[in-house]
Amino acid sequence: MNSKEKGNFGEFLAQKYLEKKGYKIIDKNFSTRFGEVDLIAIDGNYIVFIEVRMRSRSAYEPEESISIHKVKKIIKTAQIFLYKKKINSLNVRFDVISIMDNKIKHIQNAFDMDFL
Repeated sequence: MNSKEKGNFGEFLAQKYLEKKGYKIIDKNFSTRFGEVDLIAIDGNYIVFIEVRMRSRSAYEPEESISIHKVKKIIKTAQIFLYKKKINSLNVRFDVISIMDNKIKHIQNAFDMDFL
């Protein structure tokens, strides 16, 4: 399995996990010239932008591979999504789904808009 296929599989696992928890996935792989958000979902009164990271056997947790630069790109892309979709009535949250050796870790509020 190449890295693109692994990424797609990780996003599939994350989506199924979130749907079981009651999240409604509203977009996948939303992309702008600034970056991409893997999954976008509704969780109660939150719109949640989700970064998915998957690794197999590593000394580091998958979420540790998210750089400050990547966080800034996710936030900028989220701002564009909110603007384009005219969404201003929901709270915004940024989560990370970390998958390693078929174990899923869900980190809610991994970072916020104030990061910029």
